Amino acid sequence: MVSPAKRIVVAINPNASFGKTRRVGPAAVAAVKQRGHEVVPLSAPDFDGLVRVAREALTTPTDALVVVGGDGMVNLGVNLVAGTGIPLGIVPAGTGNDFAAGVGIPTGDPDAAIAALCAALDREPRVIDAARVTGVEGEGDAPHRWFAGVLSAGFDARVNERANGMRFPKGASRYVFALVAELVTLRSRPYELTVDGVRHEVDSCLLSVANNTTIGGGMRVAPDALLDDGLLDVFIVKPVSRLRFIRLFPKVFSGTHSQLEIVEFLRGRTVTVSSPGIVGYADGERFGPLPLTVELVPGALSVLV
Repeated sequence: MVSPAKRIVVAINPNASFGKTRRVGPAAVAAVKQRGHEVVPLSAPDFDGLVRVAREALTTPTDALVVVGGDGMVNLGVNLVAGTGIPLGIVPAGTGNDFAAGVGIPTGDPDAAIAALCAALDREPRVIDAARVTGVEGEGDAPHRWFAGVLSAGFDARVNERANGMRFPKGASRYVFALVAELVTLRSRPYELTVDGVRHEVDSCLLSVANNTTIGGGMRVAPDALLDDGLLDVFIVKPVSRLRFIRLFPKVFSGTHSQLEIVEFLRGRTVTVSSPGIVGYADGERFGPLPLTVELVPGALSVLV
C-alpha cells in the first residue's frame, strides 16, 4: 500500500564523483514526485552553503531528508538528522558509498538506488546507531559532530589531509599522489586510547574507530562491526614494514586481515583517540586534530532502506 504524501527534502551534491553523476539528483527528485510526494530539492555552490539551506528547509516539518552523493553527503545528512527522528534516505552517487553499502542500498546503479528509495518511503525506517564526536575543530556553538561510518586516525587520515592540501592535480588522482607520498614516509605513530575508561598505549600505522564495516570504497577495516550493536570497533595495525603494509591491503579488502598477529581490535561505547600531529577524518570529512572523543549513541539514526 502506498503511503500518504510526504514532505521530502532532497539535498544534492552536484560535484559527486567529480561531477560524473550530475543526472542522479534530478532523476531522484522526479521519481519521488511521481510517487505523489512533496519534494523540496536543494543544491548550493559549496558544501557549507548546502548545509545552511538544508538546515533551513528542515525547520518546516519534514518526513525525510534524502541526500544524493557519496559518504560526505551522508555525513551532511547524519549531522542534520541524528537524534531528531527524521529519517535519512540515501541515493549513492559518490566514489566510495561505504555507508550506503553497509545498510544494503544498491551502489553503482543509480536507477536501482532510486527505486529502492521510493519503495523505502512506504516502509518504517531502520533504526541504527550513530557516533557523536567531541573535541572537533571549529565546532563553534555546536557541542559535537556526528558520523555514521568510520573515523580514520591513521594512514588513511594522513592521505586525506595531504590530498586536501594539494592544489594539483585536480580530481581523484590527487589521492593517488598523496597515498604514494605517505607510503614513502610511512611510520608507526604513538597513540593513547581510552576505551570505556581503560587506557591503552599503542604504536600503530593504521587506526580507525568504526561503526560501519568499510572505508575507502570497500576496505573492510572492521569486518565484524554492526550498525546496531551499541559498540564501536577500534581497528589497530601494529608497527609493520612498508612492504608488509602494502601486502596487507588486499587482505583488508577481503576482510581476512582480522586474524593476523599485527592486527588488534578493541570494542567499547566511548573511545578517546590521541596522537600528536594527526588529524581525524570521519566519513571522509575532516573533523580536526586529535584528541577526539567518540561516543556511540544507540538508535540515534533512522535510515530509509
